[in-house]
Parts: sequence; C-alpha cells; structure tokens
Amino acid sequence: MRYDQLGFPIPPGFEPPAADDSPQTGSGPARPRQAGLRKRFVVIALLLGLAVPAVLAPAVMPAVREGVIQWSLERAIRREGRGALAEAIDDVSRAIRWGGEAIDADPQRKSRLLCWRAMLSIENRDPAAALADAETAASIAPTAVQPQRVIALVAVMRGDADAAVAAAQLAVDLAGPTDPEALNHRAYIRALVGRDLEAALADIEAALAGSGAGSPEFLDTRGFVLHLLGRQQEAIDDLNLAIDGAQTERRRLLVLSGHIDSGEFAYRLRAADHGLAVMHHHRGLACQALGLRGQAEQDFELAIKKGFDPARGVF
Repeated sequence: MRYDQLGFPIPPGFEPPAADDSPQTGSGPARPRQAGLRKRFVVIALLLGLAVPAVLAPAVMPAVREGVIQWSLERAIRREGRGALAEAIDDVSRAIRWGGEAIDADPQRKSRLLCWRAMLSIENRDPAAALADAETAASIAPTAVQPQRVIALVAVMRGDADAAVAAAQLAVDLAGPTDPEALNHRAYIRALVGRDLEAALADIEAALAGSGAGSPEFLDTRGFVLHLLGRQQEAIDDLNLAIDGAQTERRRLLVLSGHIDSGEFAYRLRAADHGLAVMHHHRGLACQALGLRGQAEQDFELAIKKGFDPARGVF
C-alpha cells in the first residue's frame, strides 16, 4: 500500500498530484491547488465509506436484523387481518430468514414462527406446507405444545383421524393432564373426527372446571360434543351462551377501533369473526337436528358470512 505526503493510503490506480506545491509554468493553464485537495477528500471519503461499515457492522447488524424481523411480523399481522394470506406467509418467511443464526439459537421462538406460518398455510389451503412447518417446529422444540396442535388440525383436514387424535393426545401429554387449553383441544379434535365422544365430553368438562370461567370457546366445544351425542337442547343452551359471550367480546373489541393500530385491530376482529362463524355453524347443526329449520338456516348463513370454511381450516 502506498501513502501520500499526509500519510493517507493511496488506492491502487490512483495517482496523487505532484509534490511541488508551486504554481506550474509552461503553456498549459495553472492547476489550482484546490483540485488536489478535492481529490484527497474524495479518497478519504471512499476509504471511510469502506472502513466504517466494516467496523460498525458487527455492532449494528443485530439491531438491523431485529428491526427487519419486527417490521415483517407487523406487516404479516396487517396482511392476515386483510385476508392476504400468501403475502402474510411471505412476511413471516422473511422474518425467519432474517433471523438466521439468532433465531436458530432460540428454538422456542423459531417454533412459534413456524407454527404461525403453518396456520397461515392451513387457511391458504396448503396443508402439505403447514404439516412440513409444524413437523419442523416439533423437531426443534420437542416440548412445545403448539406444533402438535397444528399437526392435529392438518390431520383433520386430510381425513386422518388416527394422526389427529394422536397429535392431540401428545399435546395433552406435553402441556399436562389438567391443562384447560390442551383438554379443550383434544375434546374438539375428537369431536371433529367423531372419536371417543364420551371421553371428549369428559375432557371439556374438566377444561371448563379448570379454566375457572365459562369461556365462549370452551362452551362452544361442549355444545358441539353434546350435539354429536344427540343431546340437542343442551347443546343449543351451551351454544347460545357461547355466542352471547363471543358477541360481547367482539363489542369490546369494536370499542378499540381508532385507539389501536388498524392492522392489529383488523387481525383481532377477523379472529373474533372466525370464532363466531364456527359457533353459529354448530348451533345451526343442533337446531337442524331439532327440526328448527328457520333458525338453522339463519345460523348457517351467518357462519358463511363470517368466514366458516373447513377447506381453510375454519371448522
């Protein structure tokens, strides 16, 4: 490496001005001293442009990486709220990709992101991609419950009752035999595939007792199981309570409109409507079984309007 008179490195191929600072003589015009200084400043700027990022990159890249991840996930929430599922999948994929080794070193976080992408794939009618993500999530975080719940849902979509029940059972084993969410999930999976309905009823009764409150989701599960057991009036009673509770929660959510991020609001409202869609469908089934055709048709119409679609995993 060559250096100029002031000690600055001279890039290869660059010729510095002559060392003599006196005005030039001869037929050509005199070259201003300022021209040489300008070139020198350019060289310094170029060198700094190369050196500063190299020095600072290790320090700033983690912050840049985390910023891209958070931006991608917020974008995914907004897009999912609008029903732009393929785009939301791309956003979550970007977050996973940018996470790189940092996310690989946090199996629980990567597992959650893979499960989110899997659920988006389910709704995007791509159970194969969903299963691949859920199985990867389970392999990197063997004690995580969510991957098994996703695997069970994919198995239901594929008509594989054995795999669905097995995954739901593993979710209970991982979460603990008294975990309300895991019990509710196993009860619902059993109901969806029509297996062990009495055991499903015992599961949801235990979940309701353990939750300390009659959550709309749990009441919906019990209502659906009771319908399948032929106890239609009891089913309708539970489903009425579930729908009333879910509508109350939805009204509380509407109050937040304009006070929280619009993308997050759309995301939460969409999830609330999907829950109500399932509840109305279940009540429609029970009403239909009791011969209440008018109410059943009304419930089925509302269910479809709010997004009920088993092909998209909304069941």
